[in-house]
Amino acid sequence: MALDIDTKNSNSAATGDAKTVKANNNSSAAATGNKKTENLVNGNNNSAADGPATKKKGKKNRNKSPPIATDAETTEATTTAVSNGHEEKALVNGDADDAPDANANVAVNDESESAEQQAAENAASSAELESEDVDLDALHDVGIAVNISSPGADIISVQLSSMELVQEIHQLLMDREETCHRTCFSLQLGNNTLDNFAELKTVENLEQGSTIKVVEDPYTMREARIHVRHVRDLLKNLDPTDAYNGIDCTSLTYLNTITQGDLLDKKKTRPDSVDCTPPEYVTPGVKEPPLLPLHPNIKNAKGPQALKVLTTSAWNPPPGPRKLHGDLMYLYVVTMEEKRFHISACSKGFFINQSTDENFNPKPDNPSHLSHSLIDLLSQISPIFRRAFQSIQKRRTLRHAFERVATPYQVYQWASPQLEHTVDAIRAEDAFSSKLGYEEHIPGQTRDWNEELQTTRELPRKTLPERLMRERAIFKVHGDFVTAATRGAMAVIDGNVLAINPGEDSKMQMFIWNNIFFSLGFDVRDHYKELGGDHAAFVAPRYDLHGVRVYNAVDVEGLYTLGTVVIDYRGYRVTAQSIIPGILEREQEQSVVYGSIDFGKTVLSHPKYLDLLRQAGKHLKILPHSVLNERDEPVELCSSVECKGIIGNDGRHYILDLLRTFPPDVNFLKLQDVKLSKELTEMGFPIEHRHKLCCLRQELLEAFIEDRYVSFIRIAAVHLQQLNAKKQDEAKEGTKEPASETEKESTEKAMAEKEEEESKDQPTVGETKSAEAMVNAIREAQSNMATSNEVQAAEVVKRACAAVGSLKEKEFDFRFNPDVFSPGIRHVDGEEGTSSSIAKQKRLVQDAAEFLVLKQIPTFIKEHLTHSSPPIDGQTLTESLHNNGINIRYLGKVIKMLSQMPRMEYLYRIATLELIVRATKHIYYTYMQGTEPLHLSAAISHFLNCLLTNGPVNPAISKEEIHKKRSNTKHNKHKSSKSSGSGNKQSGQTSNQNGTSTSPSSSSASGTSSNVAIDWTLVTPRSLWQQIRKEAKAYWDWDLECDAIDIAVTKYGISKISLLRGFCQKVGIQVLLREYNFESKHKPTFGDDDIVNVFPVVKHISPRSTDAYNFYTTGQSKIQQGLFKEGYELISEALNLLNNVFGAMHQENGSCLRMLARLSYLLGDAQDALAIQQRAVIMSERVNGIDHPSTILEYTHLSLYSFANGHVGMSLKLLYRARYLLVLICGEDHPEVALIDSNISLILHALGEYELSLRFIEHALKLNLKYFGTKAMHVAVSYHLMARTQSCMGDFRSALNNEKETYSIYKSQLGEKHDKTRDSAECLRLLTQQAVLLQRKMNNIYSNGKLTSDLPPIHITPPSMGSVLDMLNTINGILFVQISQNDIVKVRSEIEKHLKSNGGEESEVNDALKSIVEAAGNNNGETETLVNGGEESTGTATS
Repeated sequence: MALDIDTKNSNSAATGDAKTVKANNNSSAAATGNKKTENLVNGNNNSAADGPATKKKGKKNRNKSPPIATDAETTEATTTAVSNGHEEKALVNGDADDAPDANANVAVNDESESAEQQAAENAASSAELESEDVDLDALHDVGIAVNISSPGADIISVQLSSMELVQEIHQLLMDREETCHRTCFSLQLGNNTLDNFAELKTVENLEQGSTIKVVEDPYTMREARIHVRHVRDLLKNLDPTDAYNGIDCTSLTYLNTITQGDLLDKKKTRPDSVDCTPPEYVTPGVKEPPLLPLHPNIKNAKGPQALKVLTTSAWNPPPGPRKLHGDLMYLYVVTMEEKRFHISACSKGFFINQSTDENFNPKPDNPSHLSHSLIDLLSQISPIFRRAFQSIQKRRTLRHAFERVATPYQVYQWASPQLEHTVDAIRAEDAFSSKLGYEEHIPGQTRDWNEELQTTRELPRKTLPERLMRERAIFKVHGDFVTAATRGAMAVIDGNVLAINPGEDSKMQMFIWNNIFFSLGFDVRDHYKELGGDHAAFVAPRYDLHGVRVYNAVDVEGLYTLGTVVIDYRGYRVTAQSIIPGILEREQEQSVVYGSIDFGKTVLSHPKYLDLLRQAGKHLKILPHSVLNERDEPVELCSSVECKGIIGNDGRHYILDLLRTFPPDVNFLKLQDVKLSKELTEMGFPIEHRHKLCCLRQELLEAFIEDRYVSFIRIAAVHLQQLNAKKQDEAKEGTKEPASETEKESTEKAMAEKEEEESKDQPTVGETKSAEAMVNAIREAQSNMATSNEVQAAEVVKRACAAVGSLKEKEFDFRFNPDVFSPGIRHVDGEEGTSSSIAKQKRLVQDAAEFLVLKQIPTFIKEHLTHSSPPIDGQTLTESLHNNGINIRYLGKVIKMLSQMPRMEYLYRIATLELIVRATKHIYYTYMQGTEPLHLSAAISHFLNCLLTNGPVNPAISKEEIHKKRSNTKHNKHKSSKSSGSGNKQSGQTSNQNGTSTSPSSSSASGTSSNVAIDWTLVTPRSLWQQIRKEAKAYWDWDLECDAIDIAVTKYGISKISLLRGFCQKVGIQVLLREYNFESKHKPTFGDDDIVNVFPVVKHISPRSTDAYNFYTTGQSKIQQGLFKEGYELISEALNLLNNVFGAMHQENGSCLRMLARLSYLLGDAQDALAIQQRAVIMSERVNGIDHPSTILEYTHLSLYSFANGHVGMSLKLLYRARYLLVLICGEDHPEVALIDSNISLILHALGEYELSLRFIEHALKLNLKYFGTKAMHVAVSYHLMARTQSCMGDFRSALNNEKETYSIYKSQLGEKHDKTRDSAECLRLLTQQAVLLQRKMNNIYSNGKLTSDLPPIHITPPSMGSVLDMLNTINGILFVQISQNDIVKVRSEIEKHLKSNGGEESEVNDALKSIVEAAGNNNGETETLVNGGEESTGTATS
């Protein structure tokens, strides 16, 4: 319950105006005794708060979680608080004027600490978390039970938290079935009206069992409008239309449809009563899965219709005389009985007036049915309405709380059924207002986004409650900003916004809408001319967003970034930014006080900026460096030259243009003075990229520095060993003269070479073996350091620094100069060998780029050889590459390496599909920019026909229009071929400067004359695929060996439906949900009616919750030590904090839920596991999407828990759903399909469906052999399952052969003594007996010559459910290992002893050890080491 109350607080605290927020802060701060627990707030070297590095630790598919409620009612309450949170969202930081004192500038961890100390602090964080119980107690608060009496309803009693605001009771009543139709009321205790923004604990005379009365208030114009909106929301509650249209943060979930109601209410099923026939498209061997099952049960999704029309009347607004009679507004209603009513709203409520469509007569009708609630009025005049409304409410309250809460960001569907369009005045009104729906009710004018975003960052952050407050405020404002920016960008492209420079060319126009600044991704005023023109201008916003993300993550106090969102819509890229106060009044030249606006010709610096950026640079590994300005004076910078500092009128220090935060990637730059190594030149580097903005990723730099640190420690250890050996030798033969200098040098060289070779053979840092070896090396180094004297130690460090290429001579220092290869920038060169030496800085950047190709790409492939959490689609592949620091432009090289590995065929196919989709996206964007709004659907369907079919592709446009176009094109052809300087007209195409060929008049791509559109009607399948081939070669240096879709399908094994899905999601197309016949020979596959919508693809940063993250990681490490209970508590606490910051719906909450479900299951509480996992599934569907890879994994987990709870039929249905989605996304040839098939086969086997079971297990065996090899444990299990099924079918001979295979694998892998080998031998013995018995009976029959007699029955015992469950656990990598508490204590004390023995030594080495141990611990996401004795399949918590 505490947790539940908590979520409610979280919403309430954010709702009041700034004053109540402050009151809250103070009260909670007082309660917590102002503890300073600042461990990780500003991220540190290995967890830049939102830095990509943190994602490595197994947060791959981050989903969301719910409040754990004790009874249905409280869940109801919580979620309303969340769902209706909309109305108060915007008040988070109330009036900016109230905020300055809340802005007590908190000094976060003294920034001067070195990164190493911070790493140590990271270790202390868990200890600190434990000491922070006081803070947590302040969050869990006392509950009080009160009764609420409302007119015309029974008294209800509710449990509330004393920290809630009175407003929460309002929300609760507006969501309950019996009181949901009231919006305009106040609450009274005794005869006193309660203040909405007071906390319950401050209300006088409120105690256990008090009765609060609901009193109807008189309406105002605003209240009447809120009421009508609320009624409309209640009526369309079940309608999925909003989710398909992508509005109001609604999204779909189908779990309830698939399980036909709530899983937790189900009775256990008897095996014989289960219908288990899989649908046709789930059985093995399906080539192209159908599309319709993706959205099951569309027909009855909507619920009954209650009214035909409810809209504002055209008689609005009331004329003067009627205003004086109290009329507020008029409504028009058509009931299902076809009766028409005009309704007036007055301060007392709603009544029917005598107006008709033609005549205005606002006097009350007889009877007028005056009611305070519109619902009551409609129920009186329409019986159908009354029944329908009751049934809608029933269904609404039956739905899971998570199905009703809004998601933090909009999720778009790539396929949608045909939706009927209804009359809806409120929707129409919203469409043309610039405000978000709930902002109508905010005091004041439009929102000042910049002020809100920056004020929330300035909130205090000393104590846990303060940090939660601050993070919640940041998250809410950010969510609103993303929504507003997306709407604005769409309005800009749709032509709904007037430009601020309307006289200029359309590409150069800029816009301001709702206090947000919008610019288009074109190279205006030749700003990027030297860097790649429009191509550079197109990617710059994305790189800038990366920069904003890392600076936000470091969170340096006093340094501000702009709110930034990048939106791709209809082929255009739009950047939305918050506006720096005062920047529009002055020229840019006057505003910039730091950095350069002309790429380094003039450079400015500013002491305050240097100070702030130096603090941030420590975490981001940016090297302070000096460059010469136009007067040849050295100017110091702590960022790239492009990074500009502007002091706003509000006195804040803003940085913008962060596109070059990280060093350039020299593998993709043709530079005169750079010689790449032989291995790289053989691989075809350097490749000249389209633009010169390629940067290395932050994850790569971190991996590179970690790798160098490991080498540094190893070299130092080896040097010390040598020194000690030398000492001993000298002691033995004190007479020998010391070695000459040259000898010393030669040994050093040999050392370095040996070191290089070792580092090549040595497995990656993430792997445990190398980690162990290193720990030993470090231990030795420590003991040696103790024995050798300081001078020698210093000498050793110096040599090690030289060997790994450290910037400083005498300490390990790796930082990068982002400008080192920038053209036109003149650097101040330091002396050779020091950190300011340019040659050294260049070398370092080259080494990092080389490390990417020679180390990180092989590491990435090696990681996936175990198939423990394999990528399923392009999105998961991209995440995985990015986590390893590999940019997508290396995809061609990754594919080349994968193509030589048959065991990675599925990854090769996914990567190829992703490359084709991305190449097509580039072409599609220029194609779309030249299309008139009139022909959008025709053009998009034509493009899809060219991409996905070989059939006829005649564009759906009348002959005259084509003819008109053709005649235009004739004139334009000459223009475009002249302008592009090449008369190459092969197949009617001209190629522009970029070498990509497009249809005639492709001038918009070459940037010559923008008024000429690409003639999309001339694109053919052949020309499109030729362009895709060119694009693949030009961008990824990869040869796509196909020029038609069918060749791609046969050569690369791509499925057309996966390509359609991938492409639609990548560029934002919504197609009609129906079966597409791609082989159609007579008419085009896609018609223009098949394109339902285009939606924006939105990129933004996601704020994080630092404290929750700390709890989560501490919990994980506890689990790895086998302390499940402690782990469970920590992760529940993390979930509690996440609910506090993000509300009930968020990706991160989902990862907590998945872990909690898994832990409950391991701790033996399968029912709890089922309840938690059910929420995880709904959350993943809502937040990630119904066909997202993590949703599939959640389904498979849920099916295991529901089998454990005796819902056998359910678990099969869930597995069928998971398999269908998986095959739809990536085809049947995938290791995850093998796992799902093994599960399905086992359950079918348990139900006695042996033939079906055999089909699935045969498929699983085929895949396991392909991906794991003949000697793998997976294969042994598959053979054993086949043998079980075949023996049940009486086919003993086959069963024997298969069991023999199992036995031989176990024997070779585990030895004869192992339990598994013995079990298998026993199984063989039984099978042999059975086979012999059967043979004897046959022989008897033959010898008696009576073939007619019936065969005697063979005794086959069907497996027990228990044994099937054990087998299921084994396959899914869950082994219940019996470990006594004593064993655990022993292991822990051993570990502690080891760690203590190293105490008091060099802290740096200690840190290294710590980070290595962590690296080893996290190498597989959240591996449950003790859980899965690693036997059958490594089960990771993420998998």
